[in-house]
Amino acid sequence: DWAIGMVSWVASAKDGTIYLLQRGAKADPVIAIDANGTIMRSWGKGMYTMPHAIRVDPQGNIWTTDAASSMIYKFKTDGTLLMKIEVGGQPSPCPNNFCSTTDIAFARDGHLFISDGYRNARILEYTADGKKVNEWGKPGTGPGEFRLPHSIQIDERDTIYVADRENGRIQRFDRTGKFLGEWTQYGKTFGVTLVGNDLWLSTIPRGPNTAPGWMIKINRESGALGGYVDSAGNHGMAVMKSGELLLGPGPDQIPQRYSKP
Repeated sequence: DWAIGMVSWVASAKDGTIYLLQRGAKADPVIAIDANGTIMRSWGKGMYTMPHAIRVDPQGNIWTTDAASSMIYKFKTDGTLLMKIEVGGQPSPCPNNFCSTTDIAFARDGHLFISDGYRNARILEYTADGKKVNEWGKPGTGPGEFRLPHSIQIDERDTIYVADRENGRIQRFDRTGKFLGEWTQYGKTFGVTLVGNDLWLSTIPRGPNTAPGWMIKINRESGALGGYVDSAGNHGMAVMKSGELLLGPGPDQIPQRYSKP
């Protein structure tokens, strides 16, 4: 039963398959469902401590992050494990199981960019075969500094967008970590999803994490507002090929589906 645990994040593949990443000891963490909500397959039990984000790369492979172990896993669509990356560097002890990696993004050359945010404040770059090549960022409130980098995306121009959650902003960088600018008007952003020229934000007002918020569409060039829908339980989000929006976990800790604004 995919609703046993709390769905942390949701991703949408080009073929219409929806992938959920959930927490809870009684079910597989990774669940693949069709557009009607029918479970197709699931996997990953015993591999995770605190499942956090799930993404689909341009080739259709499935990637996940673990916010406690700092493990990154790459799977085929049938659940076959293709690669794992042990990011490491998380502080110890990790008393609440939130101390490390949050999200992953894919550059056009296959390199991976990982946000490592709960107890660290950094962005890491890896090659497609899992070799670390760069790291940047530090705690703080200035340019290139973070208070919980919670989600990350990179576009075809190698512009990186980071949800600097507790600082209430989206920071923009080139792929070397050079600061390009920020948007501070959209509250506390949990998830960012890039679709064409639009950047979607799963965000809430600054304050308690339980507050209702919005899924907001902004222009990736200017940061201008392009549309929004009211939402609750905000965390990871995805945009389906149809334009419909998916939110995890959503109210009652299960994913929600919204019409496009």
